[in-house]
Amino acid sequence: MQPMKRGKLARSTGCNLETIRYYEKIGLLHEPDRTPSGHRIYSADDQRRLKFILRSRELGFSIEELRGLLGLVDSDNYTCGEVLDVTTRHITDIKSKISDLRKLERTLSAMSSQCAGGKVPDCPVINSLFDEQSLK
Repeated sequence: MQPMKRGKLARSTGCNLETIRYYEKIGLLHEPDRTPSGHRIYSADDQRRLKFILRSRELGFSIEELRGLLGLVDSDNYTCGEVLDVTTRHITDIKSKISDLRKLERTLSAMSSQCAGGKVPDCPVINSLFDEQSLK
């Protein structure tokens, strides 16, 4: 991979320029080298790291989880077991979110099944949203 400027890096990865700036600001991406004229130049390692970050985000890893994974990688002294621990905790979080989404689906389905979809202003969905008891 050839070194590239931020705009080309953004285009090649499908990542927004501002997102790349953000990842630099919070320390997930290292400060890139600069040309004599001051342009940021991203090395092959920078490009690989951004792709790692983007793929990890697609898989739902939080910024803190990513920070932990990258900290392990940056230490050059990590074990597969340490990575498995982070991944296992992430899987547990995903399972919890799936459970919450299923409960949300059941609640919204129950609410919408009471609605005839007519042209009257009295709507069971709106009424249910105002009723705190129906959301429990």
